[in-house]
Amino acid sequence: MAETTETPPIPGPRPEPWQPRFNPWLIATVVAMAAFMEVLDTSIANVALPYIAGGLAASNDQSTWVLTSYLAANAVVLPISGWLAGRFGRKRFFILCILLFTVSSVLCGSAPNLGVLIIFRALQGVGGGGLQPMAQAILADTFPPQKRGMAFALYGITAVMAPTIGPTLGGWITYNYSWRWIFYINLPVGILAAFLVYRMVEEPPYLKLRRSAGVRLDYIGLGFLALGVGALQVVLDKGQEDDWFGSHMILTLSVVAAICLISLIVWEWLHRDPIMDLRLFKNFNFAAANLMMFLLGVVYFSSLVLMPQLLQTLMGYTAELAGLVLSASGVVLLLAMPIVGLLSSRVPVKYLIAVGWLSIAGAMFFSTKLIDLDISFNVAMWLRVAQAAGLPLLFVPITMASYIGIQPEKSNDAAGLINFMRNIGSSVGTSMVTTILARREQFHQSTLVYHATNYDPAFQNQLSGLARQLVSSGTSVPDAQTQARGLIYQLLGAQVQTLAYLDAFMILAVAAGIMFVLSFLVRKNDPSAGGEVAVG
Repeated sequence: MAETTETPPIPGPRPEPWQPRFNPWLIATVVAMAAFMEVLDTSIANVALPYIAGGLAASNDQSTWVLTSYLAANAVVLPISGWLAGRFGRKRFFILCILLFTVSSVLCGSAPNLGVLIIFRALQGVGGGGLQPMAQAILADTFPPQKRGMAFALYGITAVMAPTIGPTLGGWITYNYSWRWIFYINLPVGILAAFLVYRMVEEPPYLKLRRSAGVRLDYIGLGFLALGVGALQVVLDKGQEDDWFGSHMILTLSVVAAICLISLIVWEWLHRDPIMDLRLFKNFNFAAANLMMFLLGVVYFSSLVLMPQLLQTLMGYTAELAGLVLSASGVVLLLAMPIVGLLSSRVPVKYLIAVGWLSIAGAMFFSTKLIDLDISFNVAMWLRVAQAAGLPLLFVPITMASYIGIQPEKSNDAAGLINFMRNIGSSVGTSMVTTILARREQFHQSTLVYHATNYDPAFQNQLSGLARQLVSSGTSVPDAQTQARGLIYQLLGAQVQTLAYLDAFMILAVAAGIMFVLSFLVRKNDPSAGGEVAVG
């Protein structure tokens, strides 16, 4: 008679069922408040750059380093936040990040010159880098898998609402008070968040055991990460401005980024105690979720740049009026996130993700059909609502999908990596859409100008008609000809820019359509069984 054998238990401590002492929703609100403060700060300074440049006697090009320094420092900390949480303790690290972010915000507001402001913004980026992933990891541990949908919906509100209201809020504060107050407002929020986190947030038992075991610093991996990601962020932020590889600086930084990031991947994969746990990508769902979160960052931030920029440059909207167009989509996101959170506990996330990508693809495609130089405020507002309607169906389910099959003790590392991918995606999206607009404007201008010659009958008829109208209004014949050409060139420029925007929306529609097809490759989870992979 054959003996039955059992699989021996895996050595080492196993995570015990754990419940926080405080109400999980109170904890979720506190950590979401800290994350909201950080995400808001990534966009609130954008509209204040001209005022910062004027107030500190700097050029507009120099003032953009206020954004670049923050994004570069933030991007370096994001992927290693899991390691830092293991080294210092997640609660302690989270509070440290809040305090560093808050103090550096005050220092930014009191900076006497641009150089000092850039240094303090980098320091602020370091503090902010740990806030989003730690907030997400705390939510993942505070709520059981079958209830994470609503928790991630609350976190999603902070992640997608803050960039929407940031530019409008930043413009209002700067215009009515001073650009320094966009940094000072973080002081009361940061102090309150740090106090509440200290009182309410607890360390799960497995994190205490992991910290007591000790963690060694991977100096080589940290060096590759800092150089590679820092160089990449500068390339993405300054590439279009400096004509990409036509600039020696951009070319050099691109080579540095490529070498360091490839070396980082090889080193971290082989290293015994990596600063980034890249082996998590062996989990197919985690890898697919990171790819989709990267594309979500690209599509979301691209559209967030395109619509207000189009309204301000072509339609003459003020920054405040363009912000009102975006505000309606913010209300929709606020209402839709909890609904999607509930659906995530009842419907497999792969189907929600597929509907989300399909919704965005359709909205971007219809944008190419509805946008023109005569678009009204209401049409622009509802079009933006349609563009944002699919975001809740992506953010919450993708975040949930990334945790399917991930061990609880890896939640910090998973949160750091997936937030890093969204951060880099947003930088790529912003840089990509800026480049697309510039390149497609050049293409359409060369195409349309080809027909605007003295040998083209249609052009001559339009020129003559405009000249006659100007002469009838009292303009001399020579001046009428000159002014008519100027008006036609102005109209041509507006049409060229409009066509470039339509091309950008079409590219986003195609990208979302591709992701709709790929979303069906995500492994199906069983919400009724705790959110893990479904059998069969």
